[in-house]
Amino acid sequence: MSVKNSAGRRNMTIQKRKTFIVCVLSITALIVLGARLGYLMIMCSEHYTELAQMLHERERDIKAARGRIIDSTGTVLADNKTVCTISVIHNQIKEPEKVIDVLSKELDLTEEYVRKRVEKYSARERIKSNVDKATGDRIRNLDLAGVKVDEDYKRYYPYDELASKVLGFTGADNQGIIGLEVSYEKYLTGRMGQILTLTDARGVELEGMGERRKEPQAGSDLYVSLDINIQKYATQLAKQAYKTKQAAGVSIIVMNVNNGEILAMVDVPEFNLNEPYTFIDEFSAQAATSANTQDLLNQMWRNGCINDTYEPGSTFKIITASAGLEEGVVTLEDQFSCSGSILVDDRTIHCHKRAGHGAESFVQATMNSCNPVFITVGLRLGPEKYYKYFTDFGLRQKTGIDLSGEAGTIVHKPENIGNVELATMSFGQSFQITPIRLMTTVAALINGGKMITPHFGVKAVSEDESVVERFEYPVSEGVVSEETSEKLRYILEQVVENGGGKNGYVEGFRVGGKTATSQTLPRGSGRYIASFLGFAPADEPKVMALAIIDTPQGVYYGGQIAAPVVRQLFENILPYLEEKGYN
Repeated sequence: MSVKNSAGRRNMTIQKRKTFIVCVLSITALIVLGARLGYLMIMCSEHYTELAQMLHERERDIKAARGRIIDSTGTVLADNKTVCTISVIHNQIKEPEKVIDVLSKELDLTEEYVRKRVEKYSARERIKSNVDKATGDRIRNLDLAGVKVDEDYKRYYPYDELASKVLGFTGADNQGIIGLEVSYEKYLTGRMGQILTLTDARGVELEGMGERRKEPQAGSDLYVSLDINIQKYATQLAKQAYKTKQAAGVSIIVMNVNNGEILAMVDVPEFNLNEPYTFIDEFSAQAATSANTQDLLNQMWRNGCINDTYEPGSTFKIITASAGLEEGVVTLEDQFSCSGSILVDDRTIHCHKRAGHGAESFVQATMNSCNPVFITVGLRLGPEKYYKYFTDFGLRQKTGIDLSGEAGTIVHKPENIGNVELATMSFGQSFQITPIRLMTTVAALINGGKMITPHFGVKAVSEDESVVERFEYPVSEGVVSEETSEKLRYILEQVVENGGGKNGYVEGFRVGGKTATSQTLPRGSGRYIASFLGFAPADEPKVMALAIIDTPQGVYYGGQIAAPVVRQLFENILPYLEEKGYN
């Protein structure tokens, strides 16, 4: 009996202990849960309130205004136009047939297209973007349940095709596609805002609850070195040459030789920035039969001033002269005799004047653009030194211009440059460079030896007019000596005063320059590129211009058809730049 009582007492004790443990654990759990609940309700209330709101909020983006592009005169070259985006929310539509009828008529869309979107069960269905504001306002004023009219921005170019291949354009999402629009995307693009609307569990907006807005932040304005007056006149001259010479294309670049600012860049034919996907006349026939219109569009948008290379011809004699003078293998007084050709190894290379120029100094040879003399200077330098100067003058590198797609120089490898290759390189054949590369190198040779970086971007300015960034560009000193630069300026002024560049002469101004007439590949095709590179004032250069006429019909000599283009340009812009106090 005592054993049984003892066992019973032990069982009761164990049971009490179990009950006690359960109570303690329960109380502990309640305390922990209470503490956690208190923490969530008090310390995290803001966070979970926000999450709860998000479950019942519908977001609509508000596009930010893109920064404008503004030229050096303060003229807006790229702006924004207010447009509307029309959308529908299925759950909120009360009169679907009326909505379909109104939107199809106002937006010039088929009833079938609109019905498909109105009847689609989705959080939000876009009907049409880039709707003009007047139409958007009419639809908004009808106050149709479930129809949303949000104001948006569309890029607008006030001057249509002016500087089209420089400015570039934006896509449907308002992001840059080509040109400065894409190069300076991070400055031009703004920060989108949002409209937050409270909805019920079905996604239907709650009446009387209003909206919360996060305002968008506009992008920064981009100030560029382009001058609209110079750009307009250069474009006019390029179009005139393009038409009268029935050319394949005409390019004109105007640049500050001391800091690399580009005042104008034209590459005709150009396209309408407000309709960038519409083919211009030169491409429309091909587009009608082409299986790949995107390739044609890329060609139409292509900027030959930086994207394409060409054989520069006699304008490159400026580089050969600079290398020869700097190395001391030729002087201004050196005498030569041109018989009309020169034998290099087993190759006879002719001068453009088959009868020859006879006796001439180096200055006269440059005025005459005499091939045999420049071949002689190149051979005096030799392949190794010539290639060294080619490299030192930056010709193997891209300029670093602030536009995408810059092409590189196409040139022989050093080990493949023999006497014949050196001879042809000396007068600007058997290699290819871009127009902007040629200009940049020549600028360094005439400005005292300072290699600048060609560019458009000057500064980015925020909506409150504070400067976000002033753009700086690399500069290299000592490309050539000041003595060589001075001699070169003198020679090139003589070319314009009394030589082959006389059609580039401008009354009342000292102009230096060099003409070129290069035959395109294959040789003997009868296709030429005429060009003239000029600068002023000749003794203290400030501005340089290059005109290139690709495949002109009829007369094709650079001195006869390209030099007059630069002369007319300078006649107009040099007095203008003087008035502005241009440095």
